[in-house]
Amino acid sequence: MSAAHSPSAPVLSERTILITLAAVQFTHILDYMIIMPLGGGLMREFGLSPAQFSHLVAAYAGAAAIAGLLGGLFLDRVDRKRALVGLYLGFAVGTLACALAPTHPTLLAARIVSGVCGGLAGAVVVAMVGDVVPPERRGRGMAFVMSAFPLASVAGVPLGITLSNRFGWHAPFFLLAALSLPILFAIGRFLPHTAPSAPPSESPFGQMRALLSEPIHWRSFAVTAALVGAGGCIIPFMAPSLIANAGVSDARLPWVYFCGGLATFATTPLIGRLTDRHDKLHVLAALTLPAIASTLLITHLGPSPLPVVLAVTTLFFVGMSGRFGPASTLVANAVEPRFRGGFMSLNSAVQQGASALANLLGGLLVARDVTGRLTGYGRVGWVAVFAFLLTLFLAHRLRAAAPHAARNHTPLAP
Repeated sequence: MSAAHSPSAPVLSERTILITLAAVQFTHILDYMIIMPLGGGLMREFGLSPAQFSHLVAAYAGAAAIAGLLGGLFLDRVDRKRALVGLYLGFAVGTLACALAPTHPTLLAARIVSGVCGGLAGAVVVAMVGDVVPPERRGRGMAFVMSAFPLASVAGVPLGITLSNRFGWHAPFFLLAALSLPILFAIGRFLPHTAPSAPPSESPFGQMRALLSEPIHWRSFAVTAALVGAGGCIIPFMAPSLIANAGVSDARLPWVYFCGGLATFATTPLIGRLTDRHDKLHVLAALTLPAIASTLLITHLGPSPLPVVLAVTTLFFVGMSGRFGPASTLVANAVEPRFRGGFMSLNSAVQQGASALANLLGGLLVARDVTGRLTGYGRVGWVAVFAFLLTLFLAHRLRAAAPHAARNHTPLAP
């Protein structure tokens, strides 16, 4: 039994664990996000076409998806702390290699290394939240760790843009590599060891067959795919649309991320408390309403004053990011502890794959006319609305199969 589970353990122990896990998630998400605003500098530096740059973006997600499939074979068979130490060390080395890459092929290879290690590390983080946080506080714990996304938006992305503008595209990767060192120390110092949950007599492939034979797992994968797909087709084109269609200048674009990320970071604890006190499906449904409204506004937005743009995009960030807390808690509660590591690894692969497919779908629907405006973005908005509603339907089916997952207490908690 870990310290986090001991009745006499101080609350600070659990809080320290969550802070460490959130720091891992923050750097992993920031590494994935930071390459997007660096596109202009990278294309100039290496003489890349837009298609070649897209390979750099896709390499991280694709590598993480493939690694997630392989991770399902072994993550329940090893101590999670040792696994996270090794994976995060690989992530730090891959990020440093990105900063030092002299050519496009070497940068692409470094992105693949970062994606493999970062994607698997993210799966271990979510599994450890399920391991160490009791069910009555799991919603708040999951929301706290998921707050890494808005924190990356509010601090990381604007800082990355500023550093790249002043010192070149290498600077954000050097910063991430430097941040990884104290976090690696914290992983070794503060995280508890966990015994492997898979039966030692069962082969990795036998464990995988047992994992994939559970219908609840497939329902959970479906919830994750729809959840991620809703934003995956919208977010990559949000910044270009705000510039081309709404008239936001490049200099003012960081304010969109700053305000949206700050509001999301402020509302995340409230969403976590609501998730713990109420039916997870009901909280997800309540957050879906502002997400739908803001999505339709963003995808149909014309020339607008900056305050109007910030109001719409901030509502979008809050609604879109807030959905991940109750949905992720619902999914984590539905999975038996002995499957949690392998399941979260496969779930990470589903998440990355769904995001990539949603990106491709958005790219098929969006075009640029002769005036420079983006066309077809409104159609993407309606596709996202369908994905929002599909997420609710699939979450309802998951709750019907595993009613305990939506309640405040689950008997499946370790």
